[in-house]
Amino acid sequence: MLQQLTINSNTYHGFSLEDAVVGARKAGFTQIELAAVKDHTAHVLPDMSRKQLEEIKFLLKTNGMTCVGIGAHSNVMTEEGRENLIRSIDLAVELDCKYIITATGDAHNDTDKIEDEEALAKNLEPLIEKCEKRNKMLLLETHGNNYATGGSLKKLAQKLNNRVKINYDTANVLFYADILPYEDLEASVDYVEFIHLKDKLGSYQEWNFPAIGDGFLDFPRLFRTLRQANYQGPISVEIEFTPSGPKDLDEVNESVIKSFNYLSNIFKK
Repeated sequence: MLQQLTINSNTYHGFSLEDAVVGARKAGFTQIELAAVKDHTAHVLPDMSRKQLEEIKFLLKTNGMTCVGIGAHSNVMTEEGRENLIRSIDLAVELDCKYIITATGDAHNDTDKIEDEEALAKNLEPLIEKCEKRNKMLLLETHGNNYATGGSLKKLAQKLNNRVKINYDTANVLFYADILPYEDLEASVDYVEFIHLKDKLGSYQEWNFPAIGDGFLDFPRLFRTLRQANYQGPISVEIEFTPSGPKDLDEVNESVIKSFNYLSNIFKK
């Protein structure tokens, strides 16, 4: 599973994409999920110029890093969110990656309640159609007020199109759904095509996501589930620290190195 390891550039929230690429490559990562969330972690955005996009591709190439997904969280219940996500699919085409990742509501502070699932499905139709045309996968993340578990997203995906699968965030199910991920992942793993690998400290609803291995999640158990399901997708490491954030870039890089080394040791066993 070591070859499936990816770094989520949101780990470097508040720092540049170059910081993320260089730091993660030094730690041992060769794959990256690019955060494309306006007003949060905007390492890549659909309104970037040709020059900016070429600079990103050059940065990745010169550091031996491959883009495997675009994390473009958008509120698909709004016209603005849908338009942003549709344009972000072009980023996946531009950067030659398979996956476009979102939740259903706001990227943060998602408190809206989706009462009409048929309206949600209708809103997703143009996104699914574009993914069909561009040969991309639309992944919905375990996140927010409505679809915080793999089980709930599996039920939704079954009503949609085979272009829609799950991005399973191992700590979000605690933070948003108040459950541990183990049985939920087992029940939904056949619809999972991307993993956000995130650890947890503190109470379930406490924003505290440390380096992988520094929290209380049982990753060997999670990996057994993935192996038994012959999971072949990316395993994208995401470290979000605490609300105060890391003290500096060195702390981020140290956490990334610690995570890579911890996971490398697990995968060797």
